[in-house]
Amino acid sequence: MEEIMEKAVSELKLDKSRWSLTKFGNVAIQQKQSVDRDISELTRYVKGEHMGSEDLHLREWGELTDEYLGPAFIRKFEEGDILYGSRRTYLRKVVIAPFEGITSNTTFVIKANEKKIDKRLLPFIMMSEGFTDNSIKNSKGSVNPYINWKDIANYEFLLPPKDQQAQLAELLWAMDEVVEREREVLNTTSQYFETTRNAIFSNDISSHELDILNDPDIKEKCIEAYYKVKSANGVYKGKEFQGKGIRLINMGELFAYPIIRDEEMSLIELTAKEKEQFVVEVGDLIFARRSLVIEGAGKCSIIGEHQSPMTFESSMIRIRLNEDEINPKYVFHFLKSNEGRKRIRRIVGFTTVAGITSTDLAKVKVPTVSLSRQKQILELLEQFENIFGDIMSKITNSKALQKSLINQIF
Repeated sequence: MEEIMEKAVSELKLDKSRWSLTKFGNVAIQQKQSVDRDISELTRYVKGEHMGSEDLHLREWGELTDEYLGPAFIRKFEEGDILYGSRRTYLRKVVIAPFEGITSNTTFVIKANEKKIDKRLLPFIMMSEGFTDNSIKNSKGSVNPYINWKDIANYEFLLPPKDQQAQLAELLWAMDEVVEREREVLNTTSQYFETTRNAIFSNDISSHELDILNDPDIKEKCIEAYYKVKSANGVYKGKEFQGKGIRLINMGELFAYPIIRDEEMSLIELTAKEKEQFVVEVGDLIFARRSLVIEGAGKCSIIGEHQSPMTFESSMIRIRLNEDEINPKYVFHFLKSNEGRKRIRRIVGFTTVAGITSTDLAKVKVPTVSLSRQKQILELLEQFENIFGDIMSKITNSKALQKSLINQIF
């Protein structure tokens, strides 16, 4: 299917001679219906963080009973409406609502003017480079930039005549289906991986042939027994040191990447002494020292192979383990398992935010087996990582093809 789509995109010949210059406001209608949450029968809401970047599918949402929502959450949306994040538009948050619900007044709720456009085309226009560039250019404010409706309503683009719109919509949605199928494969593989990892670190005798908690030679030691150097909190420096230097792992990277490699990051300037103290090495484990939610406190990532140096920010803890005694990746996988997460949760404290301390982290016990047994476990789990890499490569290529197709058309 992917090869067929690639061929279709490469052979796409667009004659735009009959296309007309159109303002976005002529094909899109902003919806501004407000609701009183206290008497509304609507039960679900969507926040900006529920919307993924460059992803038309809504994969997360909340129930109105989940948490307190501020007075801005008054805007009603219906199934099929387009939700557009009007703040920080460079994030390209455009999703199609799969149900009716409530969102904030900073999220634009949009319907297609079906007299002028096939509604299936509208979200792709909003994903185009031209639309995004216009939104960024016309945004107001510096800390949390936002766009006004009139500025996107005045955006002009070439619109194909109605007889071509259906054909183009089918092509664009076929490409989206390719990406979604690959995501499904990734999700299925991820679930099997999690099941396998949890079984290995489970004390259920029937869980897995490699389960270690029933190994007669198992030892339970505090993680600090394996420290190569003392644990450290990350670096904190003022704004004048930011924007140049080496890569800085922020909470965004920690939460996004279980294995941190050569991802694009913000930069920070360090002295030679600070580099000695704070630059990370392959195999270092990084923990979230604090988080707004309990699930985030103690979240762990491992430093993988990387080309350019990087450091980590002050809201994290780094530990470096003695590899002659324990494999850091083995510890990483244990701490990501259900049993490992349970042990981390026991040390999470909560004041204004959830958090862990390096003292408490040092006391977390890790079940240890021989290095050869650790290697056997990692060989199995790394087979999954290789599969994940192949699937992610396919998704990346398909999304790049999808982006190219959108920008060829719009």
